[in-house]
Amino acid sequence: MDPDFLNVFTQPAALDQFLAENVIAQGEKKKLIKPTSSNNPKLEELKLLLIDWINTTLREEHIVVKSLEEDLYDGLVLHHLLAILTKDLVSTLHLLVAIAKHFEPNLAMPPNVQVETITIENTSRGLKTSNAVEYITENKENLEAQSEDDAFDELFSRAPDKLDAVKKVLLQFVNQHVGKLGLNVKDISSQFADGVILLLLIGQLEGYFLNLRHFFLTPDSTVEMLHNVNVALDLLADGGLLNFSVNSEDIVNGDMKTTMRILYCLYSKYKSKET
Repeated sequence: MDPDFLNVFTQPAALDQFLAENVIAQGEKKKLIKPTSSNNPKLEELKLLLIDWINTTLREEHIVVKSLEEDLYDGLVLHHLLAILTKDLVSTLHLLVAIAKHFEPNLAMPPNVQVETITIENTSRGLKTSNAVEYITENKENLEAQSEDDAFDELFSRAPDKLDAVKKVLLQFVNQHVGKLGLNVKDISSQFADGVILLLLIGQLEGYFLNLRHFFLTPDSTVEMLHNVNVALDLLADGGLLNFSVNSEDIVNGDMKTTMRILYCLYSKYKSKET
């Protein structure tokens, strides 16, 4: 049995209690919120808000909901909203959030509510588990990142006349900092392809020295270039600057849009940094 399955329960008896209360047939999967997330204050706030919304909406029906798991799973309450046929809190939350957003878009839901889930499947070889983090309400950071992605898509597809101006701003920003190392960047797509200047730029902005043993200063193969770019992306992610997925091969292949998005992440944080 996967040890992660055991670790989600705070007490040994909790596992026996779970298996006693939840029958998982062979071939069936069941997703549960881990106990570590069950006490999340944001999750509790969201559940209380949704319960209050349901009770307010269905007041004339003389319906009172006290528990999302116990009162909604049989579909009797949700007959007036939408039926839920399984006792699944994750699905219940997703559905209620969607319904509430549709019918009352101004409802002030707490953003970035997330839960750790464990999916359990009963296979012929025993219980198989997988862990994940699932957002119940909108992830504002991802939405902002998506907005930036959309802005660059718009720039390349509909405003090519402004592209040169944006490149000029980014090049000025880059040279302002790598110029201290005696470097000068003229072409975004080609000069960042091997990852070297990107790494040196990150080091300058973040204020640390990059150990030469951790990257290739003069890469002579695609593998070494990919290594450099991946190191740079890891540094950006660790610093909280990269909140969208990037294919390192796109940078190595000189994809202008991808490279500009990466540079914009640095520019948006450090544009006011003094020389």
